[in-house]
Amino acid sequence: MAIATPASGSQSPRKTNASPHDALVASGTSERILDVAERLVQTRGFNGMSYADIATELGVTKASLHYHFPSKADLGVRLISRYEENFLRELATLDASRSDAKKKLRGYAHLYETVLRQDRMCLCGMLAAEHATLPSEMRARLSAFFDANESWLVDVLEAGRKSGSLSFEGPAIAKARMWIGSLEGAMLLARSYGQVARFTQVATQLLSALSL
Repeated sequence: MAIATPASGSQSPRKTNASPHDALVASGTSERILDVAERLVQTRGFNGMSYADIATELGVTKASLHYHFPSKADLGVRLISRYEENFLRELATLDASRSDAKKKLRGYAHLYETVLRQDRMCLCGMLAAEHATLPSEMRARLSAFFDANESWLVDVLEAGRKSGSLSFEGPAIAKARMWIGSLEGAMLLARSYGQVARFTQVATQLLSALSL
């Protein structure tokens, strides 16, 4: 999801004579682990995030984390899957609430901008930069995320060209890939400069280039 799942700000409940693991289980552990891990990956990268970082933030032992996600690869796969689920849910909302292709594309770019305004990167964009070092199962899930994005964009672009609201040459898939690559790259540079306006300018130009 170029969508960030808000990290939980509360600490796990403490119980007398209860182990950290018991406390976590009682408070919806897996999602809290994923919330923290997602934010860390979006700001540091997958290789820059460790189980020790998550355990320290949640106030639990690393053994508690391994109970839910035996390996870092298991955690990474679930992170991507959850991010994709949330992102596709947002795209479904755009489909349901906006009939015009241009408005859908504007909403799509806004999803990325929302993440950037939290000083985060798109989770899958960050992971793509580390592709060569990721476990094979994570690379497969990463490709699935971008494939799903391309498919949605192709449908919107083709519908827009058919209705006359969008104008572009060549296959829609090429334009969809240009959009994803441009938005991910714009996020990277905008975050490095600390200027969201840099991203907004790129998104505006992408949309303007599709106007009649």
